[in-house]
Amino acid sequence: MTMLYYSHADFLAHDTGPGHPESPARLLAIETALKAAKFQSIRHVSAPLPDDIETKLALIHTPAMIARVLTGIPTEGLSHFDADTVASPGSKSAALRAVGAVCDAVDTLCTDRAQQAFCAVRPPGHHAMPGYPMGFCLFNNIAIAAEYARSQYGLERIAIVDFDVHHGNGTQAAFYSQPQVLYASSHQWPHYPGSGHPSENGVGNIINVPLPTGTDGKTFRAKYTDIILPAVRKFNPQLLLISAGFDAHKDDPLASLRLVEDDYAWVTRQLRDIADATCNGRIISALEGGYNIPALSASVAAHVGSLFQ
Repeated sequence: MTMLYYSHADFLAHDTGPGHPESPARLLAIETALKAAKFQSIRHVSAPLPDDIETKLALIHTPAMIARVLTGIPTEGLSHFDADTVASPGSKSAALRAVGAVCDAVDTLCTDRAQQAFCAVRPPGHHAMPGYPMGFCLFNNIAIAAEYARSQYGLERIAIVDFDVHHGNGTQAAFYSQPQVLYASSHQWPHYPGSGHPSENGVGNIINVPLPTGTDGKTFRAKYTDIILPAVRKFNPQLLLISAGFDAHKDDPLASLRLVEDDYAWVTRQLRDIADATCNGRIISALEGGYNIPALSASVAAHVGSLFQ
C-alpha cells in the first residue's frame, strides 16, 4: 500500500501579509508533524507545475476568472481580490502547483500506482467559485481534481466530502447540476460564506449538513453516521476526494465548533472504510482550513495516520 504526501517550497512563498490566518506557518507545522517515525513510509512528492495548467484550470473556472487571477497577482507587494483573499508575487506558482498536486494525485491513483494521497497545499480552494476567487482561495483545487478525473479517466461517480468548518460554496457551485459528482459538506451554520442550507441539494447530489455553534464530536459523528456516510456509501464512488479543513477544531480562532483530533481520525477512518469497499481505497485529501497552528498540526497527523494505517 502506497500513500503520497504532496508538498513544495513554493507553497510557503504565498504571502498573505502580517496577521493573516492563512499563513505559511500552517505548512511548516504540518511538515514537522509528518516527520514523525510513524509517517516514514509515506512517499513524498514534489507538487508539479504542469505544462497544460490553464487547460486544467478551465475545467472549472471561466476564462475571465483565470485571467483575472493570473493578471491580478502582483510583481511586488500584495494585492487583494477581496478583503480576505490576498496574493503576493509567490502566489502564482503556489496556486498553480496546488492544482498540479491534486491532478498528479489523480493520475497516480487512477493508474494504480498509489491508493491514498494527502496534498498539503496553499492557497486552499473550496471557496473559489467558477467565476471568481474568494475566501482565501484562488482556484478550486478539489473541484478541478474531480473534473480532471472525470475528463481524463472517464470516472462516472466521484464523491467529495468536505469537513471544513466553512461551507465549500465554490465546490457546490461547480457541481450543482452534475449528478456524476456527489458533494457532501458538514459546516458551522450560520457562518461564512452563508451558503450550505439543506435545501441546496442540486440534482440530489448535494448534501449539506449544517452544525450549530458549539457542536461537539458526539453530534458531529452522529450526523456523519446518520446522513453523510450512508449517502457516500450508496453513491458507490470510483474515487473519494476530501476537502480537509481542520478549523472545526475547538481551538480554532475562526469558528465555534468543538471537534478534537480524535474526531478527525474517526471521520477519516469511516471514509477510508468506504473507499476500501467501493474504489480500491482511492482517496485524495487536499488541505483547506485550520488556523490554530498546534491544533492544525495535531489534527493533520491524526487525519493522515488514519488515511494509511
